[in-house]
Amino acid sequence: MASNERVRVRGLDIYRPIIYGNTAWVLTPKEREALPTPDHTHRWTVAVRSAASAPDSDTVGGADDLSYFIKRVTFKLHETYANATRTVDKPPFEVSETGWGEFEVNIRIMFVQESGEKSITFYHHLKLHPWTAAGSGEPEIPPIETAAKMGPVHSWQYDEIVFRDPFQTFLNVLTAHPPTPLPKNKRRPIPFHVANPGSLEASKGGIPEFTQEMEKDEAERLEAARVQLAKEHQRLHQMVLQKEAELSQVKKEIEKITQGS
Repeated sequence: MASNERVRVRGLDIYRPIIYGNTAWVLTPKEREALPTPDHTHRWTVAVRSAASAPDSDTVGGADDLSYFIKRVTFKLHETYANATRTVDKPPFEVSETGWGEFEVNIRIMFVQESGEKSITFYHHLKLHPWTAAGSGEPEIPPIETAAKMGPVHSWQYDEIVFRDPFQTFLNVLTAHPPTPLPKNKRRPIPFHVANPGSLEASKGGIPEFTQEMEKDEAERLEAARVQLAKEHQRLHQMVLQKEAELSQVKKEIEKITQGS
């Protein structure tokens, strides 16, 4: 291996779009009877996938094999599950289970050795029950028979993993595997996101799919959040400076009193 291949390419950012989340289905009475845990009401799959969906696929995302840059994914489930920490070393990077309750899943992504990158962690709220509009009066947890008729529940989050100043060897790997582009226009229902309540109706009617328009909207939301965070940081910084100045003035006053006594 040439020595310059372990040199970072400074000033370059390269990203890969991913999605993480889950799809859940209501178990049929027959499926529940066959389980050793008859109180379980749903089966679900939580996963990390490429953002683009394969043509005519019945899954959300997953058009690309991510193993060229992801080495393994660890899913930490609720402690009530046997072997609650599940490590997946090859695609598909997903875990399927049954259960009755929602909980937070810790998702840790580790990258291939060539990347020289540290692992990253995402947090996903496992969604079992159908989405409802705020103020609609619909129950958050409908009767199981009603939920079954409504079909699978999808809860997916789009994100972009950015590699800043990548090693030349890793950059070569990434450029050799360009991601499948997202479709420009809406072809299927779109994934619902709580940050965009208006997408609830557009998310109904089939397997959702991410699009370039959604990618743009998400980027704008992330940028707005970044700007707001920067403003808050500046406000807090100014507050700290003010308090430090006030403290300094109090110390000076105390010093004058002490010297005068």
